[in-house]
Amino acid sequence: MKRVLRPALQVIEFAKRLAPEPRRAVQHALQELRAERGDIRALEGALSGYYRLRVGRFRIIFAYAADGAIEAVFMEERSLVYEVFEAEFIKRLKS
Repeated sequence: MKRVLRPALQVIEFAKRLAPEPRRAVQHALQELRAERGDIRALEGALSGYYRLRVGRFRIIFAYAADGAIEAVFMEERSLVYEVFEAEFIKRLKS
């Protein structure tokens, strides 16, 4: 069963800035994610309820929406993704 995928603007803009080959890999990985295939892991701690999809040196953070869709909410290089996303996540909770 393929789910609806709703990528956030940040994910779309980040992917557009990539070189052609990594961009194709990200597009392919997002299509596979609709069928819940790929290197997927649940996040822990403050980010529980979110998941990550590994695409080479990049990570896409996503969550399952109440309607069953997949919401790709954040994408960044592995070295930065968790710290930046957690900071944004906490900032949103406080506001």
